[in-house]
Amino acid sequence: MQAKLLVGFHAVTARLRARPQSLRAVYIDQRRRDGRMLALFDALASRGVRPMAVAAERLDAMCGGTRHQGVVAQADAGDRALSLDELLPELHSRSVLLLLDGVEDPRNLGACLRVADGAGAAAVIVPRDRAVGLTAVAEKAASGAAETVPLISVTNLARALEQLAEAQVWLVGADAGAEQDVFELDLRGPCAWVVGAEGRGLRRLTRENCDQLARIPMYGTCESLNASVAAALGLYAMRRRCGPPLRSNPG
Repeated sequence: MQAKLLVGFHAVTARLRARPQSLRAVYIDQRRRDGRMLALFDALASRGVRPMAVAAERLDAMCGGTRHQGVVAQADAGDRALSLDELLPELHSRSVLLLLDGVEDPRNLGACLRVADGAGAAAVIVPRDRAVGLTAVAEKAASGAAETVPLISVTNLARALEQLAEAQVWLVGADAGAEQDVFELDLRGPCAWVVGAEGRGLRRLTRENCDQLARIPMYGTCESLNASVAAALGLYAMRRRCGPPLRSNPG
């Protein structure tokens, strides 16, 4: 099985809690002996994982410049990502989903995963092409949410939207020119919030496959919001209408 790199306290701790057996090696900065590092030592020891103390320069080289906080791990690459076909039968009246159309910044993807976790989303769905994957930078930005929220990569986002519609998922696209405010939507689940890349917005086919478009009201001088902020506002608006998730994740 392929290995992947986990960078920073949140990413390593989340994997330790979820799947400690998948950790192949944990490396820590040999100079750090602060409370946060000692707490990580205890957590690793309780699960039978022995970290290796190394020079900070070695961690820098492993991460290629990513800020690592003195903690890096190698872990099995297998993750919780389901296929769309596996996800659909699990959806219910309170399920909410997040679809990202062309988000290319790994920190934005990580922030979207964190938002999806907070809102109890069942999954985040992304296109395989013209979008960022789950890199070490994205996982670090997700602060552990990459371990709790399935990230589903699809070959054709338009076709995925069609499949969701066939499964009676109500699709709402974020669009600055829409007449209706996202906070005015009358929704019954399951439903999905579809967000495009910052500045570019939704692609034409994506927009056409949505059941409804909704805008986030902007009262200042900025024309748009960061994708993760737009994701948060839409998901929580949906959650307010659909009610809390029946269980924490999936939603």
